[in-house]
Amino acid sequence: MSATSDPGLRRIRWITWSVVIILVVWQFLPMVERYLVRLTAEPRTVEARGELAADEQATIALFERASPSVVFITTRQRVVNAWTRNVTSVPRGNGSGFFWDELGHVVTNNHVIEGASEASIRLNDGRSYRAVLVGKSPEHDLAVLRINVPFDRRPAVAIGTSADLRVGQKVFAIGNPFGLDYTLTSGIVSALDRSLQDDDGTTIENLIQTDAAINPGNSGGPLLDSAGRLIGINTAIYSPSGAYAGIGFAVPVDTINRVVPRLIAEGRYVRPTLGIAVDQDVNRAIAEQLGVTGVLILRVEPGSAAEAAGLQGTRVNRGGDIVPGDVILRIDERPVESVSALLSVLDDYSVGDRVTVHVWRGGSEREVEVVLQGAR
Repeated sequence: MSATSDPGLRRIRWITWSVVIILVVWQFLPMVERYLVRLTAEPRTVEARGELAADEQATIALFERASPSVVFITTRQRVVNAWTRNVTSVPRGNGSGFFWDELGHVVTNNHVIEGASEASIRLNDGRSYRAVLVGKSPEHDLAVLRINVPFDRRPAVAIGTSADLRVGQKVFAIGNPFGLDYTLTSGIVSALDRSLQDDDGTTIENLIQTDAAINPGNSGGPLLDSAGRLIGINTAIYSPSGAYAGIGFAVPVDTINRVVPRLIAEGRYVRPTLGIAVDQDVNRAIAEQLGVTGVLILRVEPGSAAEAAGLQGTRVNRGGDIVPGDVILRIDERPVESVSALLSVLDDYSVGDRVTVHVWRGGSEREVEVVLQGAR
């Protein structure tokens, strides 16, 4: 019998060629597929998504309504060449701000414009204007600029209140982080009544803490509630790296609404005061010695409201012993536990307001009526 007529051998040859053909087709199949796809390639059909979710629609509407009120602030600084004495203007930084009214007043952080010799403000439609400084309050990290917009003025941001804020409610920040203009971020109110000490030792009180993403360039931009109302101005972040770490701070709108009108009217904010001298370190030691929690009056300024009301400062008697002065416990039933707390409480009043000061004197509590004066 010949080899070609052997059924077993023919079966082996058939299986071998079949495997070879399959391997060849398998090898060249992707090339054939790509060729056929190129001949028939068309855009895929878009699937309908339906209506946006209600919260998405609300967020979009909030941004479209509030963003025209937000501005991009660029600052420059004049530098004198020590060799040629030529004066040049170099970029210093940028930040955010928002329109306070339709007269062109723009509110931002004081640290955004601090040290700058000039500032320009760009609107959301691309127009840019040179700004002038109206007033500033470093104690609150607030500043007011003004630009002259001859036509199509941007709307002022809607004003809310920070008195009824609750931890957990939604907030939205609009600003220009890292120069990326008109960026919207969202989060919640993480905490209230935070304090933050600035590089120069100034302590800013009653701050709102939020986890909405705030980065360099967001400073001065508005923090809004879910109704699109201003509840704060983004002022600082807490981050070892200098970038977003989930903790941002904003000056509450109730402080802004009290300070800004004074800056516009007078160019500065005069803090109400009792007319006394205090010191946190001395206060802590004496308070512990007396066993009371409050603020010790070290000195009563001559001719001050405190002197007129009869408040007593710390003195030294004839025997050389230190006699502690009055310890302020409360202002109108609001507890005062530290110097910063005293300043914060007084900051909620205006010059000329009459307050009841509860003091600890000679082992008992007393009430003294004081008419607040302006800081000298």
